Amino acid sequence: MTPWVQRILFANIGMFFVQMTASRLTDPLVFVPSEILTHPWSIVTYMFLHGNIQHILFNMLGLYFFGPRVEVRLGSARFVRMYFIAGISGALLSFIFAPNSGVIGASAGIYGILMAFAYFWPRDQLLIWGILPVEARWLVIIYTVMSLYGGIGGSAGGVADFAHLGGFIGAYLYLRTVSTNRGMKKFRTRAAGRVADKTLGNWQKVDTSRIHELNRDEVNRILDKISNSGVDSLTAQEKLFLSNFVPPDDRIPPTS
Repeated sequence: MTPWVQRILFANIGMFFVQMTASRLTDPLVFVPSEILTHPWSIVTYMFLHGNIQHILFNMLGLYFFGPRVEVRLGSARFVRMYFIAGISGALLSFIFAPNSGVIGASAGIYGILMAFAYFWPRDQLLIWGILPVEARWLVIIYTVMSLYGGIGGSAGGVADFAHLGGFIGAYLYLRTVSTNRGMKKFRTRAAGRVADKTLGNWQKVDTSRIHELNRDEVNRILDKISNSGVDSLTAQEKLFLSNFVPPDDRIPPTS
């Protein structure tokens, strides 16, 4: 697991244990929209609470499967920032459209991660229930329609539909902001300079068998592109991504 995926997962599991052993501590941490002025911290703390083992299991599975690849793509700082923006956006949308319903769960943040996954890899196939293949972009659309339908219908079954929608919206707006921000463009330019052809070193020694399966397909795609069109055909982002998997001893340090 990547650093922040691991931290968020352990934090949720730890809080679930606290809920099971000291349940009286849960109520002050639940986000109740109508109590936002008296419990402002709950706009964040609700993201670490869960109703039952099934609730936390599904959320943590989503974090485990989608989180590492998104964190590698965004970088840890932007990943954790996006996660909390998605969670807070979920709380704010609940505040607007469901002011009398308490909200708990990491779902808004997890939906934000799913949005990021679909944003970067829209055509990747995901298996629903391990059987039904669906592209990531369509899964986001399906979940959006379901959440709209559930939210308008009163969020039957205790599902925080508006929190889910808020997670999608917050993550998408953040990703769009990052991708168009001038400071981000300058960062990419500097990063591309650091990942010049020589910095990749002996890319032939990249060992794909030791790369996590979430990143392996992307690395193989880039290596195939080099084989077919040469290193010069790579974009700056592809060079930067591949450089993470070149053995350190094989990298040629840039000259000053």
